[in-house]
Amino acid sequence: MADPAFFTRACTLTLAEIVERLPAAVGAVLADQDDAHFVVEDVAPLSSAGPAELSFFDNRKYLGQFRTTRAGACVALPRFAKDAPAGCRLVLANDPYRAYALIAQAFYPQDPVVPGIDIRAVVDESARLGEGVRIDAGAWIGPGAQIGARTHIAANAVIGANVTIGRDCRIGALVSVSHARLGDRIILHPGVRIGQDGFGFAMGLPSHAKVPQLGRVIVQDDVEIGANSAIDRGAGPDTVVGEGSKIDNLVQIGHNVQIGRHCILSGQVAIGGSTVLGDFVAVGGNTGISNSVTIGTGAKVAGGSGVMRDIPAGAVHGGVPAKDIQEFMRDMAFLTRLRKARGGDL
Repeated sequence: MADPAFFTRACTLTLAEIVERLPAAVGAVLADQDDAHFVVEDVAPLSSAGPAELSFFDNRKYLGQFRTTRAGACVALPRFAKDAPAGCRLVLANDPYRAYALIAQAFYPQDPVVPGIDIRAVVDESARLGEGVRIDAGAWIGPGAQIGARTHIAANAVIGANVTIGRDCRIGALVSVSHARLGDRIILHPGVRIGQDGFGFAMGLPSHAKVPQLGRVIVQDDVEIGANSAIDRGAGPDTVVGEGSKIDNLVQIGHNVQIGRHCILSGQVAIGGSTVLGDFVAVGGNTGISNSVTIGTGAKVAGGSGVMRDIPAGAVHGGVPAKDIQEFMRDMAFLTRLRKARGGDL
């Protein structure tokens, strides 16, 4: 159960109401129509859910927890229906995790923005604020900046001159944004840095010459960026983050990088300048991607990889240097056999 000191539950719902709210693509149906009027009071994990709470199960790794859960209801794949314990009512779905996410959003919707400008905020007289904007204490809004309706700028955030931020955005505490155009419904978690100089130098004697970074950062609609991530502005071309992409904490995106739509970048990914990611690319945590690499649409990169060459669309690569994941696994198996054949030494 979510701690009520931090999270406010908005409603209770019957299982029939829950199924009705879910989109057709999730394929949700009640396993037993007699359960339609069962009232769900909250959502919770399998291991701790109680008789009035709903959970989900979609990973065989947790089959033991599913078989012993005390949850009053659970969203599960149809093939696991036979494993449900007595008393656990089932919502069968082809994507239980997505179904659970949407159900949890219904119980715990994002808090609405309460409009107002704190007297301790600094807003330049030439800045333009949309209807219902909230600006918290210590925030600084620079000259010519534009903030869309219902956007929340949290404490001590800095929005630079002429930056534009769209509607219904959440800009976290201590965020800084400069030289940027941000779309609608963007979430920037605390400490995000957007629009600072890219790392550009003409190296050599007698000293390294700084290359002026004359581009911008363009962040399209529905992007979420995790705490303490940094996105450098372009050197000439813009740095772009495509619509719907989700970026974890501590991610570094270099100048001129082009990230497609609905990409996933896990924690501590570092992307070198002028690299291009197609749509729906997924990159595992602690991965480094070299400069000027192209990763095709739908490709996946395993965590801890080092990407030095282009990756084709739809491919799965891993390792250092990254290669086709099957080839990488064969190489690792060969090295293991070789080590054992030599008595444990290579």
